[in-house]
Amino acid sequence: MSSTDAPNNAAGANLPEICLGFLSFLEIEKNYSLATVRAYAADLDQFQGFLSGRGGSLERFEAITRADATAFLAELHRLRQKKSSMARKLSTLRSFFRYLLKNQLTKADPLSGLRNPRQDQRQPRALNVDQAVAVMEVEAVPGAEGIRDLALAELLYGSGLRVSEALSLTVDDVRADRGFVRVRGKGNKERLAPLSGAAIDRLREYLDWRDTFTQDEGQQALFLGVRGGPLQRREASRIVEKLAGRAGVAQRVHPHMLRHSFATHLLEAGADLRSVQEMLGHSRLSTTERYTHLDLRHITEVYDKSHPLSEARTEAPVPAEGSTVKKKEPGK
Repeated sequence: MSSTDAPNNAAGANLPEICLGFLSFLEIEKNYSLATVRAYAADLDQFQGFLSGRGGSLERFEAITRADATAFLAELHRLRQKKSSMARKLSTLRSFFRYLLKNQLTKADPLSGLRNPRQDQRQPRALNVDQAVAVMEVEAVPGAEGIRDLALAELLYGSGLRVSEALSLTVDDVRADRGFVRVRGKGNKERLAPLSGAAIDRLREYLDWRDTFTQDEGQQALFLGVRGGPLQRREASRIVEKLAGRAGVAQRVHPHMLRHSFATHLLEAGADLRSVQEMLGHSRLSTTERYTHLDLRHITEVYDKSHPLSEARTEAPVPAEGSTVKKKEPGK
């Protein structure tokens, strides 16, 4: 995408030149993905529309005040926007004004000191271990599509991939013989994600069937749709939902839930936070820390089995051979 392409989409079509320069900076110098640049454009476009109603414009950025920013937040609240969305839009505006300051186009940041709305503490939803295993062990529907579907699910849960990462894989990214897959994450950052034994088997089986979808040797996408093109996100969501239904999971399961389950189950099994951060491709440890909401019953069980002062370990002490346990007398 060129810098002139981004704003010419539905979002950002009416943005002033200064904003186009900012979006170009994000794309070229910051190496942000197409989807991210479009999200920034959409946020700026919404703020531009808000300013227009107040007689202002992003083109006259030096006239924008803190009152404009707080009024924008109030309007988002009135529109019942999620707090996470409000925080993201503020982050976009902060980035825009940092860009202006860095290029000495303005001397003040009207958002300086403006706090994000207090976020609701929502934990990522995850399947329990039995549910996740049941989805992975569903019997494949006969044919290439069934084999493809299970290979995709294994990557989402077994390697913790985002659905966008799984769908952007090429055939050359798979290193089944070496036990990893090369992943391009957010910001086009590359990482190596480990493959489970089951994932290796599923991928090898799928690669044997992949030519069923297309005979086009130039098509390098790993996961293909029935028409021979790259598998689309919406279809991937339907695949995961169908697998979960066939596994008897009552709740609605989406691809990202398998990634959440991957992280949660690793941490519950004792994996260290830094390693999980690397595998998930998180740039910030605080993002990974959302997954440390271990089930209280699990924590209690670990405590009862491990801690020397837990009631489970001290209720019935086992006396050493040749000794007796002296009972404590009342009042002593």
